[in-house]
Amino acid sequence: MEVVRAGSRYTFPLHARRAFRRLDGKRFDLIVEDINKSPLFTPRWSDTPVAVLVPHLFGTTAFREAWPPVASAVWLAERRMLPAYEHVPIQAISRSTKEDLVGRGFSADRIRVVYPGVDHRVYRPDPELARFQQPTFAYVGRLKRYKGLDVVLSAAAELDRSGWPGRILIAGTGDDEERLRRLVRDRRLDKNVEFLGFVAEERKVELLRRAWAILYPSPKEGWGLTNVEAAACGTAAVASDSPGLRESVAHERSGYLVSHHQVSDWVARLRELTDSPELRDRLGRGALEHAAGYSWDRAADETEAWLDAALSGHGGRR
Repeated sequence: MEVVRAGSRYTFPLHARRAFRRLDGKRFDLIVEDINKSPLFTPRWSDTPVAVLVPHLFGTTAFREAWPPVASAVWLAERRMLPAYEHVPIQAISRSTKEDLVGRGFSADRIRVVYPGVDHRVYRPDPELARFQQPTFAYVGRLKRYKGLDVVLSAAAELDRSGWPGRILIAGTGDDEERLRRLVRDRRLDKNVEFLGFVAEERKVELLRRAWAILYPSPKEGWGLTNVEAAACGTAAVASDSPGLRESVAHERSGYLVSHHQVSDWVARLRELTDSPELRDRLGRGALEHAAGYSWDRAADETEAWLDAALSGHGGRR
């Protein structure tokens, strides 16, 4: 595998075509374009057959996160996808992403869903590692405004007023961290909410094993990998009932899906999980069963089949 870097986080789409053209003398059977934030429109400028991987489309949620000109560029680029990719094989990482594409005019027959896997050698229970003694719920991920952590902090504030003995650990970094820290200070939640910053993989796995449940309050995702990683550790999830996330959590079996903006629903579920060890144990067992269906070997096999089909459709061969 050879990595060729071009441009920056925001300018890469402007440099990708030129970088590809500089690969003198190299021929490829197929280009797999990962549409991440902004499409490159490869079918318009490449003679090589193209297949597309789509993890997630932002739509209007881009305006909740990015600077307006950047958000507008992403939104407009997504709106222009159909003419360029209408006849291209597409792999989506969830039914939610497929439904989003179909809603934009793409043919369902050209879209194959391949769920991401989880490394069960790493993400697994450790019988010798006890749960935190204090009721502890964890968020593990980037600290971005669109991740929706405000609703969790609102729930923590309401629980605190009723004498809740629990706490929330927030692991990760991002450009929304300072705003979230201000919210915690303003609501006097310092004793309930702790920011852990960046955590290494070993520490991440420990958190997923020891937490009473993990939290994922985003209003829209392509998938919810952390939910499945936690499930593989025997830990339930409380997540927004939103695109992507609703497929990574089996409601009332591996955790709970709650209305994203309904703070009272978050409060009720956190209180239930705090008060009932039997409920936590049942959901933990269900989480293990749920996670067992996701592996990277399965994802690789299904992706290989998709690539074979894409090549056959273009008249290519392996």
